[in-house]
Amino acid sequence: MDIEIKKLNKLGGPGIIVAAVMLVFIILVIILYNSEVGLANDIGIREPVFENVDFSAVPQSVLDDAEKIADELAGDDEARHQVVMEQLVGSYIAAGDADIVVFFNSGGMGWNYVSDTPGWESILNGITAKLRELGRNPLVINYCRTNRGLWGSVKEMLEASTRYTKKVNDEVKRIEFIVDHLPDIEVIIAGESTGTVLTEETMAFFRDRPNVYSIQTGNPFWYRARVQERTLRINTNGTCDDAFSYGNVPGMVWATFKHWIGLSSAEDNPGDILKWLKAPGHHYSWEYSGISSEIIKFLEENFGQNN
Repeated sequence: MDIEIKKLNKLGGPGIIVAAVMLVFIILVIILYNSEVGLANDIGIREPVFENVDFSAVPQSVLDDAEKIADELAGDDEARHQVVMEQLVGSYIAAGDADIVVFFNSGGMGWNYVSDTPGWESILNGITAKLRELGRNPLVINYCRTNRGLWGSVKEMLEASTRYTKKVNDEVKRIEFIVDHLPDIEVIIAGESTGTVLTEETMAFFRDRPNVYSIQTGNPFWYRARVQERTLRINTNGTCDDAFSYGNVPGMVWATFKHWIGLSSAEDNPGDILKWLKAPGHHYSWEYSGISSEIIKFLEENFGQNN
């Protein structure tokens, strides 16, 4: 004990303060990382909004399963429990009127609405239009994995470092709930940029479920994706290789610097990460023929009438 006290004394007043702040920070990080309740109220289905869901026409076995999952995901938070119940049962009812459900994971910090990601909004519109052309009836669900704000960002970075150990569990349970109770339904787990990590990790849980597929664009260069069936990955928009996917860090640094000092031109390949870090080629939209043609081919092969 005397040795420890001597060590603290050697640190001096400022050193002790810094050590105390670091200790508090570490404790907060541990608490945040291990508690999805309260700080994670926005995790789950954001679009469509499922509120005031009518449970009366839903089979009791479905409600019992939803109750069990809500207990696991919400803990003792009664308000959160009700939100999860409505999201689960609401998605079940909505999927009952569809034959394909598209779960979308946005990039960035993972809290965006579809309208906040115009490139992928056009891709989702293209996917749904093509599926309808093939005689299918799709439902798009926007899954958000992160709270907005500082703590949500901290948790997102911590979760990303562990390949979304906790958040994968949340999305898996929601998709599993639908495919278990609607066995004829098909699911496409879609993701862009950083959202492809959650997409890929979730897809791994359904590798043996032939009715679950995946479409991904702009996988991060630091993440090694698996070789999985029923998965389409696109890491170029056809104009140039995606700097973010191929690890072209100097290219990203130079593009960001040029943007900051106002030297970017219309000829530069668009693309960014978190709005401020530029990544040439990291821009995905249905307007690029290399993207739309690949997705159309994937949809025709897996969801066409001859499939």
